[in-house]
Amino acid sequence: MTQCYFCSQNLKEIDYKDSELLRRFISSQAKIVKPKFTGTCAKHQRALAQSIKRSRFLGLIPFVRR
Repeated sequence: MTQCYFCSQNLKEIDYKDSELLRRFISSQAKIVKPKFTGTCAKHQRALAQSIKRSRFLGLIPFVRR
């Protein structure tokens, strides 16, 4: 199993304004990718999901892809 990206980079918080980072964890249909495929730990997966949802609400990343 791979190590969590956020643990390995020693990131404490996931910034909802960093859309380039968040796009790495979104599928081609703009869905949040499961931790089984990304390798994120449970703590960071929850924070990642919250950041993606916040970023979507503010219009920084799309809800769906066309």
